[in-house]
Amino acid sequence: MSATPNILAIDPGSTSTKIALYCNTEPLLERTLRHDKAELADCGEETLAQLPLRLKCIDDELEASGLRLDRIQAVVGRGGLLHPVAGGTYRVNDEMLDELRQAERGDHAANLGAFLAEAIAARIGVAAYIVDPVSVDEWIGIARLSGCAKLERPCLSHALNSKAMARRYAAEAGKPYEELLLVVAHMGSGHTISAHASGRMIDATNSREEGAFSSERAGSVPAMELIRLCYSGRYTCKQVESMLIREGGLNGYLGTGDLAEVERRMDEGEERAGLVFRAMAYQISKEIGAMTCVLNGRVDAILLTGGMARSTRLCAAISERVGWIAPVKIYAGEDELRALAEGALRVLRQEEACKEFAGLVAMESA
Repeated sequence: MSATPNILAIDPGSTSTKIALYCNTEPLLERTLRHDKAELADCGEETLAQLPLRLKCIDDELEASGLRLDRIQAVVGRGGLLHPVAGGTYRVNDEMLDELRQAERGDHAANLGAFLAEAIAARIGVAAYIVDPVSVDEWIGIARLSGCAKLERPCLSHALNSKAMARRYAAEAGKPYEELLLVVAHMGSGHTISAHASGRMIDATNSREEGAFSSERAGSVPAMELIRLCYSGRYTCKQVESMLIREGGLNGYLGTGDLAEVERRMDEGEERAGLVFRAMAYQISKEIGAMTCVLNGRVDAILLTGGMARSTRLCAAISERVGWIAPVKIYAGEDELRALAEGALRVLRQEEACKEFAGLVAMESA
């Protein structure tokens, strides 16, 4: 292997596919490929049916770039909704692709990441990987109990960005990630507030159904009121789900999920916009405090990251409440393509062992 490996990273979203070619961790090419909603709809109801369309878009962009693909030494895609796995970099294999085809944990654009990486890697003759998928589960046992014996807390999180920023902070601090105690707040369309110890995310809020409300998601809501709403006869299951994960949070209160728009309305004197903004900062701060308790009050740093971390006003409001706990460090944005490349790079440099994905059936019979 050359001293400067080239890595192609792929991050499929609901209506776009982001790609980047890295030389080590330096980007040589970064593109966001937009997909027309009508074209995606023509592919069929299942997200996996979009694979040929998205693959052609990537191929066309790479060909137009003029970059030599024979110099790519690994292709890495966003990890999808797999069964719970430990964090790390996984080689794409048949068991992984079979599980993603079944989509038992959900049909999501992220499920395409492994397929896109494998298709391109196979043509080049290199390995395909995924890194820290949303199904990363490193929780301690007591974190799983919800309080209702029939309902276990499901572990789904923004593991990729959360763990990448934790590693980035560790590198800047000159200490191994495994020796740090960190609280990481990933803030975006959904929030993940997580506690990190011994190089693991030992607890985290599931942004789809608990924790602080975000731009689109309601977070934790009053359970008895939710039950009454569900049985009122006024809403279908899908409508209630939409209220909680697409029309909740800022969207539900203010009719927009755009934090910059909310701040503009605050500057114009809109009291409700200010109230909702402060409530979100308050709830995020409460969750950071809760994760501090998970770490027994010993925290080396609190990291604020994700798209909303670009808001200096939000970060200041949170820091004011939690800065007494530990130093607050801000990593604005969701640099997930770089996080994917860094995961593959650790394997190529033999700094981290590549993990082999085992299907759920194989794990249960082991």
